[in-house]
Amino acid sequence: MAVVALTGGIAAGKSAVTDVLSAEGITVIDADQVARDVVAPGQPALIDIEKRFGPEVITAEGGLDREALGQRVFADDHARADLNAIVHPAVWEASTALFQAHQSAHPDTPLVYAVPLLAEGSRAGEFDLVVLVHAPAETRYERLREHRGYDSQAAHQRVDAQATDAQRLAIADVTLDAGGELEHTREGAVELARGLWQHWPDQLHAIARQLPTRGE
Repeated sequence: MAVVALTGGIAAGKSAVTDVLSAEGITVIDADQVARDVVAPGQPALIDIEKRFGPEVITAEGGLDREALGQRVFADDHARADLNAIVHPAVWEASTALFQAHQSAHPDTPLVYAVPLLAEGSRAGEFDLVVLVHAPAETRYERLREHRGYDSQAAHQRVDAQATDAQRLAIADVTLDAGGELEHTREGAVELARGLWQHWPDQLHAIARQLPTRGE
């Protein structure tokens, strides 16, 4: 079963790339959506989060208060590690089930797993190809301030809470430059999509020769 991982830091441009891939007929499974699903009301992961972080991270309706939880974990490495220990195994279990369902139903269609926190874990080697959507940290700070309304401190907390640029580049087989204009990012995504269709599923590393690492 072949799976391509697509990763990148917050505000790097991953959504722009996955939008293009989806439009090109490639199946994209979004780890962020899976993460939302596994902490839905009544799910074991949400129960464990409440036990660890208290009722203040749960809304009156019984859902996860993401803002309250974010304030706790982005400034506290230990708390963030505890949260990851709860959520990451649940996300991986649910994601694996989706991979298997895709393989059964659409084995000839390329499958991309959009997973922002790949460099923070130990699973990069489990994928057939790792694609990094890369924008330098300073660019991502600016995007968070300009497009998402974060103040400077909040922007830095969110970027700095993730892996470094060097850590992501170290695990990447292919790096798409997303630090400039949106159209440039989309052009790289189209090239990637063509490579996936051409080399799926057994020759994916040939894409690294067609799309040599860019943006370092």
